[in-house]
Amino acid sequence: MINFGAVESAGPNPRRDPFKSSVGKGAGQRRRQAAITVGKDRRESVVRAKRLRRADPEDHGDGDAMQLVTAGIDDEAAYKVLEDNTVAAVHNLKNLGKGTTAKKVEALQSLRRLLSSSAYPPVHAAVQAGVVPLLVDCLAFGASEDQLFEAAWCLTNIASGDPEQTRAVEPALPLLILHLGEKNPAQVVEQCAWAIGNVAGEAEDLREWLLRQGALPALARNLVSPIITLARTAAWALSNLIKGPNPRAAVELMKMDGIVDTLVRLVSTGDDELVVEVAWVLVYVTSMSDVHSGQLIHAGLLLPLVTRLALSRHLALLTPVLRSIGNIVASDNSKCDAVLTAGQSLPGGVIGALARVLESEYRTLQKEAAWVVSNLAAGSILHKRAVFNEGAVPPLVHLLATSAFDVRKEAAYALGNLCVTPRDQGGEGKPILEHLTVLVDRGCLMGFIALVKSPDLEAARLGLQFLELVMRALPDGKGPKLVEKEDGIAAMEELQFHDNEELRIMSNTLVDKYFGEDYGLEEEFGSGAMSTQDDSEYPPWRRGGLAA
Repeated sequence: MINFGAVESAGPNPRRDPFKSSVGKGAGQRRRQAAITVGKDRRESVVRAKRLRRADPEDHGDGDAMQLVTAGIDDEAAYKVLEDNTVAAVHNLKNLGKGTTAKKVEALQSLRRLLSSSAYPPVHAAVQAGVVPLLVDCLAFGASEDQLFEAAWCLTNIASGDPEQTRAVEPALPLLILHLGEKNPAQVVEQCAWAIGNVAGEAEDLREWLLRQGALPALARNLVSPIITLARTAAWALSNLIKGPNPRAAVELMKMDGIVDTLVRLVSTGDDELVVEVAWVLVYVTSMSDVHSGQLIHAGLLLPLVTRLALSRHLALLTPVLRSIGNIVASDNSKCDAVLTAGQSLPGGVIGALARVLESEYRTLQKEAAWVVSNLAAGSILHKRAVFNEGAVPPLVHLLATSAFDVRKEAAYALGNLCVTPRDQGGEGKPILEHLTVLVDRGCLMGFIALVKSPDLEAARLGLQFLELVMRALPDGKGPKLVEKEDGIAAMEELQFHDNEELRIMSNTLVDKYFGEDYGLEEEFGSGAMSTQDDSEYPPWRRGGLAA
C-alpha cells in the first residue's frame, strides 16, 4: 500500500515528511530537526542583515569611520585602518577607567560607529583588544541610558560575528537579560533583546543557558510593548531562542499566561514586519507539538493566518505563514478541516490562496506552497477533492514540468497524493482513477519519468511509485503503453543495476511485471493470450509497507 510520501505509522492519517510530519515513530524528532534546518536557512538569509545593527545614516560623529564606509572597505589597506581605529577606540575606553559619564558615552559612541560602519565590522580586532570586559562594566546598574544603549549596541554587533566572537559576549548575558525589564528605557531594552537574539541564534547550548537565566519570559513580556520596534525585535529574538531541537523552550513559552492570545492578536493586528517575526515564533511552536497547534487553533489563530496568506504579497511574511500552516495541516484531518473552514470566507478559499502562491515567481514560495498542498492532499477524500477541484492542479502540473528540481519534487508529492485513497477510507493504496486519468492526460507522466532518472533517491522512488500506479490502474492496459511511449522503460532499466537495493528491486519488479515476455501479446493475438488476474495491491517493496 502507498500514500505518496507517507512514513510507517501507527496513526490513521499519514503525512509526507520532507520537512515535518506529525505521525509515525520519531515524528516529533523529525519535525524538530526540520525546524532547525529552517532556522539555519533563515539565519543565513533573512536574518543576517538584522543581526548586525548598522550606523544610523544621520550619525556622522566619526568622520574617518564614515569615510571608510563611503569609500568601501574591500580594500585591504582601508580595512586595516578600520581595525587600527577600533583597537585605538578600545584602548581609549579602557584608559578612561572611572571617568565621567559623558566621556565614557563619547568613547562608546566612537567604538560603536566603528563596529557598525560596515557589513563586516572589525569585531575580531575589538575582541582581541579586550573590549568585552569593558562593555560588561558599562552595563552596570546605575549607568546612564546612553551608556547602556551604546554598550548593548557594541555587544550586539560583536555577537553578530562568527561563533567564537558570539561566545565572547557570554560574560555580558546576565546583565543583558536583567536590562530587559520593563522599568528600563525602551531603546535599551530593544538593544539588549537584539544582542540576546544574536546569541540565541548561534547554538543550542547558548539557548539552554539563556533559558536557565530567564531570558524567555523577559523577551515574551516585550511582545506587548507599544513600541513597535521593540515588540518586533523581541519576537525575532524569541524565535531564535525557541527553535530547538530541544522543545523545552517552546513548551515553556506556551505555558505562559496569556501568550497564546498574544500571538493570535499580533498576527491579527500587527504590521507586516511584526507579523513576520511572530510568524517565525509560530513556525517553531507548531513544529514542536500538535498540542501547541491545537491551543492556537482554539484561540482563533487560523482566520488571521489564512487571511495573511490570501492577502499578503510580502515575500518575507508569506514564507513563515506558509510554514506555520504546513505544520498545522501535517498533523491530522481535523486540523486540515479547521484550516479549510477558516478560509471559506476568503475569495477562492485556502486552496485558491495556495494556488496563487504556486503561480508566483518566487521559487521559495512555490516550494513551501507545494509542501502545504501535499499535506492537504494526503488527508481525507474530501481534502483530496478540494485540492483537485479548487485550482491547485494546473499550477502543480506546470511546476512539475518547468520548475527547479526541489520544487518539482514537492509538486510531484502533491500530485501523487491526489491519486491514492486515504488510509481511513479502508482502501489504502487504491487509485482514485478520476484524478489519475486527468493528471496523465495533462502530461504529468513525463515529469514523473524525469524524477525516475534523477540521482536523488527519494525522487527516483517517487517516480517509480507513480509509474506503478499508472500501469496498474489505467483501464484496458493503457498504462504500460503510455509509459513505454514516454521512454519510461528505458528510465526504469537504468535503475536495474542501481547501487540502492530498494530502487533496484522496484525497477526490476515493474519491468518484469509489465514488460515481460507476454507484453504486447494481447494486441497481436487477442486478450486470451494475457492473464486477466487483477492484482490490486502494491508490491511488497512499497514504502509504508503492507500491514504485518
